[in-house]
Amino acid sequence: MSESNIKQLRRTNKGKIAGGVCAGVGEYVGIDANLIRIGLAIATLFGGLGVGLYAIGWLLIPEEGRNESIVQDLIGKQQAKKQNDDVWQQ
Repeated sequence: MSESNIKQLRRTNKGKIAGGVCAGVGEYVGIDANLIRIGLAIATLFGGLGVGLYAIGWLLIPEEGRNESIVQDLIGKQQAKKQNDDVWQQ
């Protein structure tokens, strides 16, 4: 199976309203993104869970065309900085 046939979860630009999380999850799962948006809105009304879930998705799901999420990018930069600092301390 080639890489182009592998289904990957990505925040997409097609159908994007805010960060592309719902559109990306909807495309990955195969359902309408509006159903996911409605579910998150209901979860937000009952305790604010929807906002937290959306934020986690935005941080952990890579954007379309990228291989790393925001969190992975920050961790990579932090590790590179630490390695660079270690080199200068020797």
